[in-house]
Amino acid sequence: MPLPICYLNGQYIALADARISPLDRGFLFADSIYEVLPVFGGRMFRFREHFDRLARSLAEIRLASPYSHEAWLTLLEELIARNGGGDMYLYVQVTRGMEFARNHAFPLNAAPTVFAMASQLPSMTPAQRTQGLAAITIEDQRWARCDIKATVLLPNVLAKQQAAEAGAQEAILIRNDEVMEGSSTSIFVVRNAIAATPPNSSRILPGTTRDVVIELSRAFMPVEIRRIGVEELRSADEVWLAAATRDVLPVTSIDAKPIGTGRPGPLWERMSAAFIALRATLADTPAL
Repeated sequence: MPLPICYLNGQYIALADARISPLDRGFLFADSIYEVLPVFGGRMFRFREHFDRLARSLAEIRLASPYSHEAWLTLLEELIARNGGGDMYLYVQVTRGMEFARNHAFPLNAAPTVFAMASQLPSMTPAQRTQGLAAITIEDQRWARCDIKATVLLPNVLAKQQAAEAGAQEAILIRNDEVMEGSSTSIFVVRNAIAATPPNSSRILPGTTRDVVIELSRAFMPVEIRRIGVEELRSADEVWLAAATRDVLPVTSIDAKPIGTGRPGPLWERMSAAFIALRATLADTPAL
């Protein structure tokens, strides 16, 4: 659920009062970039990595970042404080702005629209922790630059809805019999106590939480970054999903068939515990 105060173009205002022009290019063309990051105990998690990705995505669409990392940090710390601190997640969006026209070409003098809001951080339910999540596989129909964290998300929305209608929580996207990622998650496949995750490419968003999983996994199991076929996915011992607002989640069925024992596996249990331990160190870790 969204929290009451947002940031919009230099002002902290009530989210209910926030307004942008219908001529904004984010609204008309999805000409915009976004970022999502969790906050634990009032401290942003992996701030630098998230805003390095934001800056990279903005550069890829030839839009200058409106703020330095230091300015973003100050802006968002104030947003966190105005919403009471504690645990939450932040959503940040930068659009190319608006002009009094609808032109596909970039406007010459438009000022970017900058929006940020805070929302309650979701948590795993007891049933998800003991039973895991269900997923389906579907053909990847997204655009060719999935490495850019843009708001061109209609295919992701349709994929997530297809999963929901099948009684699942995620859709795993497949291209030419190769596993890409989830509709809003990165993916790991575990076989014989070895984890594998697809390599970054233009077809996959470089996941910041995925990188954390890779780091933590290396303390107790090998990690391979390589291509993963659909049959390997379906015959895995464990499958994990990684997302900024959810840490790492166990998938226990795909296309209505069990993964491994059909219950969250022991290596996922270790990974979940490692994430909890990492959160505990956040207060002593500088954001920049």
